Amino acid sequence: MSLYKRLHTAQGEGEAATGAATRDPVLDELRQRIHHVLIDDLGPVLYDNRLSEDELRKKVHEQLQAALAQERAPLSAADRAQLIQDVADDILGYGPIDKLLRDDDVTEIMVNGPNLTFAERKGKLAKDPAVTFVDEMHLRRIIDKIVAQVGRRIDESQPLCDARLPDGSRVNAVIPPLSVGGPFLTIRKFAKDPLQIDDLIRFGTLNAHTARFLQACIVGKLNVVVAGGTGTGKTTALNVLSSFIPSDERIVTIEDAKELQLHQEHVLSLESRPANVEGKGEVTIRDLVKNSLRMRPDRIVVGECRAGEALDMLQAMNTGHDGSLTTVHANNPRDTLSRLETLVLMSGFDLPITAIRQQISSAVDLIVQLSRLRDGTRRITHVTEIQGMEGDVITLQDIFLFDFGAGVDEQGRYRGNLKAVGVRPKFAEKLTDMGIRLGPEVFQPDGGQQRARG
Repeated sequence: MSLYKRLHTAQGEGEAATGAATRDPVLDELRQRIHHVLIDDLGPVLYDNRLSEDELRKKVHEQLQAALAQERAPLSAADRAQLIQDVADDILGYGPIDKLLRDDDVTEIMVNGPNLTFAERKGKLAKDPAVTFVDEMHLRRIIDKIVAQVGRRIDESQPLCDARLPDGSRVNAVIPPLSVGGPFLTIRKFAKDPLQIDDLIRFGTLNAHTARFLQACIVGKLNVVVAGGTGTGKTTALNVLSSFIPSDERIVTIEDAKELQLHQEHVLSLESRPANVEGKGEVTIRDLVKNSLRMRPDRIVVGECRAGEALDMLQAMNTGHDGSLTTVHANNPRDTLSRLETLVLMSGFDLPITAIRQQISSAVDLIVQLSRLRDGTRRITHVTEIQGMEGDVITLQDIFLFDFGAGVDEQGRYRGNLKAVGVRPKFAEKLTDMGIRLGPEVFQPDGGQQRARG
């Protein structure tokens, strides 16, 4: 049977059985063979920085046509075009996931081995049967390519890796022996144009009164912790809050993998570094936080506190670096305090809990809590002030709360939004002293709803 017939027989049987197109092993073998031929023929040309992207793409397509001509495979025009696209994606891009990376509706890509890929669209996960890799080695090559672009490595001795794509999208890869069933790849995409506060208001993440309040807090140099679970939008919220920092201030950002996209001119971005092959050369977030204090920052923005750097961050907030920002994993404002206590204890210092709580209460002014709701939307559910200590307990006061009592609409989407609880925060006087005035309407319980109706 010819390649053409075998291909279409296999596709027809697969579509009849599953309703989705299946891969043909003969076509995959041809694709893999041509891929290796191109790598051998082009070699160093693929890494020649003097070539523009268009010139490199032209050379790859010329070599592809030549390699296909030598194979003399009886392909239809559609199959030939698809084969060329697949091989070009493998060499110039990221293989089968390239189309998901180009799809603006996709926010997260999860590759669970060579034959199973999920994509998140509008907060909902769904399997994408059209995205499959030839085999585990094919997926491994794509992972190696992503990791190598940011100067990191992944192998059997170090089978976990965090990296990023050129556009800032966050990448996590796990390979055997830790992953069972093939390499795993998770990509959290970032929008080409960073979201602004108006976008979050339009999405329903917060309302106009809360946005105005948070802007005043950032300009007024309050220390803010953005808290939430995985995938709740903490980094996006941190990026939007950071955009409120005045352009005449010196900002130092510290992250595991660079994700923040600040538009201010005076921004210094620091990125941690893992150990090399000999286990040396590691630079941790904590090292960077300590070093940032010697860089004369007006603001320090830590992408996420995961360990002992929380103590150094609190120390910085308490020693003149007002207006600093960070994120932590926590499910509600009270849990955020417990989480910070635990992270400080991970610093290795045997500090009494009371001393840690005093540090937290004097350093942090505001907690912005995000949650991912059942309808797939990401919302700010609490904006909470840290008021101080009462005995051994840190006292909290909610300023804005999400109104879950409004119920859901016909599509299952929550109708509620953030509502002021009617309490004016203690730090309002500090903002007033800095010339930042918030009118009483911001704190009126029905202010957010009136704005929404308007």
